[in-house]
Amino acid sequence: MTINKTIRTRMAPSPTGDMHVGSMATLLKNYAFAKKNNGQFILRIEDTDQNRLIKGSKSELKQVIHDYGLDWDEGPDRDGKYGPYVQSQRLEIYQKKAKELIDKDLAYYCFCSKDRLVKVREAQRAEKKPPRYDRHCLSLSKEEAQKKVDAGKKYVIRLKVPANQEVKFTDLLRGEIIVNSNEIDDQVLIKSDGYPTYHLAVVTDDHLMEISHIMRGEEWISSTPKRILLYKAFGWQPPVYIHIPVFLNPDGKGKMSKRKGTVSARLFLDQGYLPEAMLNFFMILGWAPKDQREILTLEEYIKEFNPKDISAKSVVFDLDKLKWMNGIYIRNLDFSQLKQRVQPFLPTDFPTEKLDLILPLIKERLETLDQIEQLTEFFYRDIELESAKLLKKANQKIVLDELNKTQSALDSLTDWSIESIEQVIRNLQESNDWKRGQYFMMLRLVITGRKISPPLFETIHALGQKLTRERLAKAYQLVA
Repeated sequence: MTINKTIRTRMAPSPTGDMHVGSMATLLKNYAFAKKNNGQFILRIEDTDQNRLIKGSKSELKQVIHDYGLDWDEGPDRDGKYGPYVQSQRLEIYQKKAKELIDKDLAYYCFCSKDRLVKVREAQRAEKKPPRYDRHCLSLSKEEAQKKVDAGKKYVIRLKVPANQEVKFTDLLRGEIIVNSNEIDDQVLIKSDGYPTYHLAVVTDDHLMEISHIMRGEEWISSTPKRILLYKAFGWQPPVYIHIPVFLNPDGKGKMSKRKGTVSARLFLDQGYLPEAMLNFFMILGWAPKDQREILTLEEYIKEFNPKDISAKSVVFDLDKLKWMNGIYIRNLDFSQLKQRVQPFLPTDFPTEKLDLILPLIKERLETLDQIEQLTEFFYRDIELESAKLLKKANQKIVLDELNKTQSALDSLTDWSIESIEQVIRNLQESNDWKRGQYFMMLRLVITGRKISPPLFETIHALGQKLTRERLAKAYQLVA
């Protein structure tokens, strides 16, 4: 890729809900490419669709970017010479640009009512034609249109799309794309409420903010010719386009959607995925470094990332792989870091005074931080026991003998240490000639209620002498 000017990339989310993980992955690519080339990454809030705005969404968009460990060089709260960076604060700019196109006879006022437009589209559908504006108001002279404007008649401003022209642009991943202008509607530029449509606002802002490269989802390919027509109408040079394939649902079927599970970038953090693991996962979805390694720091990614190496094929959002990767990041945390990260996920009844004892026992099994409750609840909540399971590989007399002698031996300990507990239990098993597998499985069930648990002696130690005694006694009563 030839770089002739400062690299300026952007992300322009709309405050209409949570940020999609696909959008966060795209943001990462724009961020990394700018940083790699000593350029700037710009955050712009696109809030021109006033009907869909959600209160608090703007603040949450900014916060979730920070919570993923990323930031912007210019944008809200970090002004540069190209601001403001919130579209609703730039209305005069868009209106001025639309008026320029009217003066050049490249745009026109449209006074058609919603009812008329609905009827036109219904008639077109009935004739099996693609629904589009029929250019009814294009025949108005400038003088007639201006009289209607001066009289206060509601209007929109539409682009005057030239007839039967090739509209071309080059996508970095897909090569040249050509569309005939006859397939493009006379798009609205300024709505009746004075706000711009997305098309006018994004082209104007990208040009005035000197955006050099636009990386965005492939779903925008079909609307790019409309942008190219606007660039041409204004006499501006389009940026470099890179349309990134969408993520597929974890089952590989269709674009990743809420119907198939979590898609919110925030909710993944709330489920206990580490932001650095999420970023690493985004990095390797549809891209890989030359040595094909999968664990990458942000700094390594910035150094190696090149958008031309992104795969043009959609990739599956593999949750199993994400959990595997998140588990690696959890295990690589030092103990003090893990304690800090896990705090928001501790249930209210967790015995925090025992955190230093319990956490090391389940660290290797954690794939997400929110699993800590499920992995540790037997330490501080009642467990369910079934006599049939305790008696599965031994008769009642043997199990009662095992339980009675184990309780007596552990009760006698004055040094409640892992070493003492292990020595007592192993001596019991060997001196009584109990079957090793049966005895230790029975004891594990009695102590934890589970066939699989952290190491037995360390678990008994963390459980404490009092609670261990209570569980052994409870099991004895159950079997007796």
